[in-house]
Amino acid sequence: MELSRRRLLQVALVSAGSAALAACGSGSGSGADAKELTLWYWGGGLSDKVVADAVKQFTQTKLKPSVIGGDFKQKLVTTLTGRKFVPDITGVKGEDIASLLVQADRFIDLNTLGADKLASQFVDWKWKQGSTKDGKLIGFPIDIGPTAMYYRPADFEKAGLPSKPEDVAAAMSTWDDYYAAGVKMKQANTGASMVMDIPTIFQMVIGQGTKRFIDESGKFIGDQDHIRNAWDLAIKPIQLGIAAPQAGESDQFTAASRGKSPSLFGAAWRGQDLKNALPDDTGNWRVASMPGGPSNYGGSFLALPRECRNPQLAFQIVTWLLSPENQGRGFTDAALFPSSPAAYTLPALTAPDPYFGGQKTVEVFGEAAQKIPASYEAPADAAVSAPYFDEVLSVWAKGKNPDTAWADAVSKAKEIAERQGVN
Repeated sequence: MELSRRRLLQVALVSAGSAALAACGSGSGSGADAKELTLWYWGGGLSDKVVADAVKQFTQTKLKPSVIGGDFKQKLVTTLTGRKFVPDITGVKGEDIASLLVQADRFIDLNTLGADKLASQFVDWKWKQGSTKDGKLIGFPIDIGPTAMYYRPADFEKAGLPSKPEDVAAAMSTWDDYYAAGVKMKQANTGASMVMDIPTIFQMVIGQGTKRFIDESGKFIGDQDHIRNAWDLAIKPIQLGIAAPQAGESDQFTAASRGKSPSLFGAAWRGQDLKNALPDDTGNWRVASMPGGPSNYGGSFLALPRECRNPQLAFQIVTWLLSPENQGRGFTDAALFPSSPAAYTLPALTAPDPYFGGQKTVEVFGEAAQKIPASYEAPADAAVSAPYFDEVLSVWAKGKNPDTAWADAVSKAKEIAERQGVN
């Protein structure tokens, strides 16, 4: 029988992990005679069902998974620093990977265990996100967060706007097109505000580019044109009068259910948030490509700390957990969008979704996932970017002058950058 491409890729993942059993390990643990291996992750970070099956699958050792609550990064860093009770396999959240890459010596380079042979099976930008500048792979991709526009077609139709996903994507391919649609909606007196979350737009536009707030040489670039452009695009709907008043996410969902919020931006996992918050809205939503191109929000990794007691077997477990078929199960169980495109043809992803009117949303998210631009994220990026989000919120919620807010954001960001050792 001829194997499908998806099946071949799954076999390749498991085979690479098996081959690693004979490879020379890079960890400082006790080796192949380890009687147990521990796995740390947070609630929703992996499919609990897949993890339970891994416990049954790997009888060579006792796999002990733990769901860690609270501040996961803080608990992990504290444990790594203390060098006691360090997990053999650990999750790493996407927002934390940059700060841990500079501590790469605390982890095993997964390329030494065969990961480099699997790189082509994952989206390139995500693989790079888990790698150091000199090419060591610290984080093996679990999932990603390709973004799209969630919208209510009935509300678009009321304003005379296109309502089919492909037509919406074509008519609103740029931010200016999207804002023009918002103006048209306002003029139609529907009572709806097209834009519900100004800081999210700023975040999305940054993610659509290849540069952030600090470059690879460690230089602050948060005052350059690419950041100012994102700022101006985020502020524009306020100036056009098409932005709703500030509200929390639950309020946004409530407004949406009442026809007051016809569009929201978010990653693939936000669809599950909609389903949980608005279960009675089944069939009332669709998904279309983002204005301005794809971006990423979220996604995480698995890593092996230096103390891993059996790196070869641990890597085999990692590659089994993240095979295309198990990534498909992760999407079904925990809304984890796969980092391996081989999973995009699985029934779990290609099945029509009743909540979205029978739409196959993977056609939007899968295409976006493979087009997200790679960008360098410095360890201090999150700290340096914080003032921009604070100030754009001040413009939106408090009516602060946009130019004053921009100047204040840049000034505060530079101060933080200096304290973080950024040039």
